[in-house]
Amino acid sequence: MSATLRKIVWWQHPALKWFAVGFCLLFTGYLVVLMYAQGEYLFAMLTLVLLGSGIYVFSNRKAYVWRYTYPGIAGISLFILFPLICTIAIAFTNYSNTNQLTFERAQTVLMSRHYQTGEPFNFKLYPVSDQWVLALSVPESTHLLISEPFSLAGTEEIVLPLHEQEQKLEGNAAALRTITQHRQTLNQLVAVLPDGSKLRMSSLRQFSAINPLYSLDEDGVTLTNGQTGIQYRPNRDTGFYQSINAEGEWAKETLSPGFTVSIGWKNFLRVIQDEGIQKPFLSIFIWTVVFSLLTVVLTVALGMILACIVQWEALKGRAIYRVLLILPYAVPSFISILIFKGLFNQSFGEINLVLNGLFGLKPDWFTDPTLARTMLIIVNTWLGYPYMMILCMGLLKSIPDDLYEASALDGAGPWQNFTKITFPSLIKPLTPLMIASFAFNFNNFVLIQLLTNGKPDHIGTTTPAGHTDLLVSYTYRIAFEGGGGQEFGLAAAIATLIFLLVGALAIINLKTTRMKFD
Repeated sequence: MSATLRKIVWWQHPALKWFAVGFCLLFTGYLVVLMYAQGEYLFAMLTLVLLGSGIYVFSNRKAYVWRYTYPGIAGISLFILFPLICTIAIAFTNYSNTNQLTFERAQTVLMSRHYQTGEPFNFKLYPVSDQWVLALSVPESTHLLISEPFSLAGTEEIVLPLHEQEQKLEGNAAALRTITQHRQTLNQLVAVLPDGSKLRMSSLRQFSAINPLYSLDEDGVTLTNGQTGIQYRPNRDTGFYQSINAEGEWAKETLSPGFTVSIGWKNFLRVIQDEGIQKPFLSIFIWTVVFSLLTVVLTVALGMILACIVQWEALKGRAIYRVLLILPYAVPSFISILIFKGLFNQSFGEINLVLNGLFGLKPDWFTDPTLARTMLIIVNTWLGYPYMMILCMGLLKSIPDDLYEASALDGAGPWQNFTKITFPSLIKPLTPLMIASFAFNFNNFVLIQLLTNGKPDHIGTTTPAGHTDLLVSYTYRIAFEGGGGQEFGLAAAIATLIFLLVGALAIINLKTTRMKFD
C-alpha cells in the first residue's frame, strides 16, 4: 500500500511536471528556430502556435476542459486551415517552376555556377590501399601531377595539392564505371596546381580551371558576369535577376532560377483581364455548373424512379433487381471509369461497334466537345444513381400507406400518386443531399482525369484548358501541365475562387438543413 502511494506521489511530483514542460518548450523553440532559419516561416508559425497552445492546455489546470477539444482543433488547423492559408498566400505571389526559391537561395545558386578556362588536364584514378590517388597528365609533357591519397566516401569539398612526378603509378587505373559511380564526390574535389591554380572536374576524363561565373558586388545584391562583364540586379516586380544597361535601366536578359515575390492581386486580375485565360475560365465555369446540375438532376431522377420500381410489391424478383442495381455502387469508381473509357473507345469500343452495326454511326466521343461532355454525364450518372436509389428506398418506407389508400379511394392513378405524394415526400429530405452532391461534382477531379483528361483542348489559350475540364482539373493543369511554365500562383488564385464558390454552397446547404429541421 505504501509503495503504491509513493509511486503515485512520484509521478505527480511538480518538479517532474515542470521538467517535462520545460523540455517541450525547448524542443518547440528549437523546431521554430530551425524552420525559420530554413525560410519556412509559415511552418515555423504553425509549429509555435500548435505546440505552444498544446503545452499551455495540458500544463494549466484552468485550461483542463480544452484537453478534450484540443486534438480536434489542432487537426483542423493542421490539415484544413493551414493548407487553405498557404494556398491563399501563394495566390498573391509569382510562385512557379521558374520562381520557386527565396531570393537568398536563388542568389546562392547563381553564384555557384562556374565557367571553364584554359586547357583541360586528362586525369586518372589509381587505387592505393582503401584510398585513391588523382593523377593529371600535363599537356605536352611526360610529367604527371599526383595528389595525396584520399577517400571517395565523403561528400564535403576536398582540397588536393598536386606535385610533379616523372614515373607512372603502379596498378590499373579506375574504369569509367567507377568514376561514374563516384561522380558526385569527384565534383567536390579541388585540385591545386603547383602555381596555385585550382582545377575541378569538367568531364568524366578531364579537370579544368573553373572560375565563378558571377561575382557579388559590394552592395550585396548586384551580380557581375565574369565572362561578359554584364551586371544583373534583382527585379522585385518580376522575381528575376535582370540585366541593366549603361544608363542603369532594365534590359531584356534575365537569369534563372528566379525567386518568389509578392505580386498582389495580379493573378486574380489575370483571370479577369487576360483573354487567353478569361474565355476558357468562363467557359469552364459555366460547364462546371451545368455538369454538376445535370448530374444531380439525372442521378436523383433515375435513382427515384428505380427505387419506386424495386419497391413495387407486385414486382417479382425484387431482391435480385435491387442487388443488380446497387452493384455499380460496390465497384470502385476508378475501375468503372477505366472500363467506360474502353467501352467508349472510338475504334474498338463496344458502344461504337453496336452503334455502327445498328445505325452505321461511329461517334467521336473523345474528340468532339459535345459528345465528350455527353459521355461524361452518362458515366457520372451511372456512378451516382445507386447512392440516390438507396436513399430513396429508405425514404419510401417512411411514407404512410394511409396516404396511398386515401388516394386510391379518390380514384388517383400511379402518376397522380407519384406527383402528389411520393415526389413531395422525397424531394424535401433529399434537398440537402442534392446540394452536397452538387458541391462534390463541382470538384469531381477523378472522373475528368481518368476519362478525358480535360480533352479536347481549347485553341488559342495561354493556359492549358479543355472543353471537358472542370475548374478543379483546369487548376491542376495550370499548376502541373502548363506549357509556358507551371504557374502555381495562378492555380492557387483559381483554387481560392473555387473555395469561395464551394463555401457559398456549403452555407446554402447549412441554411437549407436548418430550415428543414426548424
